[in-house]
Amino acid sequence: MARTPLDDDELLAVRVAELYYDEDKTQDEIGGLLGISRWKVGRLLQQARADGIVRIEIVHPRARKLGLERELRDRFGLADAVVVPNAGSDSETLGRVAQGAADHLTALRPVPRTLAVSWGRTLTAIADRLVEGWARGVTVVQMNGGVSVNRRPGGAASLAATIAQRAAGQVALLPSPAILERLETKQAIERDRTVGGVLELAARADAYLFTAGVCDARSAHVENGYLTPKDIAELARRGAVGDVLGRYIDADGNVVDPELDARTVGLDLGWLRDARTSIFVTAGEAKHDIARTVVSARLCTMVVTDEETARTLLDSER
Repeated sequence: MARTPLDDDELLAVRVAELYYDEDKTQDEIGGLLGISRWKVGRLLQQARADGIVRIEIVHPRARKLGLERELRDRFGLADAVVVPNAGSDSETLGRVAQGAADHLTALRPVPRTLAVSWGRTLTAIADRLVEGWARGVTVVQMNGGVSVNRRPGGAASLAATIAQRAAGQVALLPSPAILERLETKQAIERDRTVGGVLELAARADAYLFTAGVCDARSAHVENGYLTPKDIAELARRGAVGDVLGRYIDADGNVVDPELDARTVGLDLGWLRDARTSIFVTAGEAKHDIARTVVSARLCTMVVTDEETARTLLDSER
């Protein structure tokens, strides 16, 4: 059976694509080899891409997945989304997501004059990747307690100070543990003028930058001595999928242990839900459940994450 002209054009498009992409020929050289005009070479290259004969993928770690970003914005009503490719390990993926968050924060307009931050490994990774001069004169305020019970180095204070220092700004630290043993102690601390002033400043922040924690033995609250593995197991039994600002919530975004929540120092989740700019940063399979809760419960206006997490969020909604 004789081929149609369309078949001929398709075969020619394949040959043009091979010469252009595999053999690095110029469009003029291809035209000379095949006896066609340079204009037709360009048209055939466009056809090859449109018909799926050629697929172009940007594989650099900083490359963004624009289609997934658009889907996330549309599906969850987000103001913005940043999706980066996964890497070969969780630590590498976290690094890529942290870099994406640092880049996004640097490009944010208008520049927030007051930035409220949470703490944890993800926020520390973001702070480490912000360059000197990423902004000017930003006040960075800690929005939930983070003084380590077991005096681990680094932590909430150092990451907040790093973000502020690299913006030639000021830092307002919350001098309190994340979770206290007695409700009376927590209430007394929040009545303190210094602590109360920091929380008031956080409540008025222009933007919020936060992550979420897992509800298992890897929790930063276990690592920092606030909770025991047994405490975490009980929270999970009661339906907790993770924590946001130290507040353990279920898949619907509801606090699972009101008594524990009452002893937790910091802003409550309503401030994130009502914020004009709240940037949620999450990476890795272990955080898929809590990530799904944060975006579906509308606790963020923007999300920065990896490709696998983005696809999981979208699949769960479908």
